[in-house]
Amino acid sequence: MRLNRLYTVKEIAALIGCSFVGDENHKVNGINEIHKVVDGDLVFVDHPKYYDKALSSAATTILIDKEVECPEGKALIISKTPFDDFNKLTRHFSPYVPQSVSIAENITIEPSAIIYPNVFIGHGAKIGKNVIVYPGAVIGDNCILEDDVIVGPNTVIGHYAFYYKKKDTGFDRMHTVGAVHLKKRVEIGALCTIDAGVSAMTEIGEGTKIDNQVHIGHDTVVGKNCLMAANVGIAGCVVLKDNVTLWGQVGCAPDVVIGEGVTVYAQSGIGKNLQAGKTYFGSPCVDSKVKFKEMAALRKLPEILENL
Repeated sequence: MRLNRLYTVKEIAALIGCSFVGDENHKVNGINEIHKVVDGDLVFVDHPKYYDKALSSAATTILIDKEVECPEGKALIISKTPFDDFNKLTRHFSPYVPQSVSIAENITIEPSAIIYPNVFIGHGAKIGKNVIVYPGAVIGDNCILEDDVIVGPNTVIGHYAFYYKKKDTGFDRMHTVGAVHLKKRVEIGALCTIDAGVSAMTEIGEGTKIDNQVHIGHDTVVGKNCLMAANVGIAGCVVLKDNVTLWGQVGCAPDVVIGEGVTVYAQSGIGKNLQAGKTYFGSPCVDSKVKFKEMAALRKLPEILENL
């Protein structure tokens, strides 16, 4: 998320009652979680396993639970509970605002858009030309629907991110301040859910078509002209390059990159990066030719055992 102005690290630290390391005039102009950080952003880290990743990331301000050596050109904010203080900051700059009407007033809807009855549209949403949103759909705060997008009945665009921290008291949810961006000519079927980014955008690329009952997790970026059949489930922070096809009930783990032109056959499970231009099958999925040879060999196994 971009801040409304440049803040100093001293100002940010004061908001959450923390000390800092570095130049007090060091500038902060955004707040993002680790997968979406850019220069000028603040990011949090609360586990030694991820210290190096955060400290070497594009983020220039690190909210951290231990005083470590500060990289050149960066600043540290020292917090006992970085996750909680990150939430305090995002709530300060982007507080949750309840809505008591179906369609918010501070939105942009092109006159040619068709919005059916019983649609909910949240604060700050932007609806482009010739968009069609069918009954029962929910368009969350700050979501963007570009020209010629179609959203099917009872689909939810921009539900909060499934991002939790486990504590002794239960699970605490990360405050969601991101949204969803559907680019031109995207079509979303019925009963789908596309979660908002934690602090940035979940993106669906131009010309992509998505069938019914598909779920796409927070901060995932889908390329152009992708195709997803029913019951596909994609976790958060996945990248699908252009022209990817996922057939029915494919599941994908988080933090995976699926190369351009990949096809994954139905009921497959994706657990690691997939190379461009290949076809995959199985769970965990492998090159489809290899998987089919394995299946053919298994069919011969009873005959082999009988002849032992």
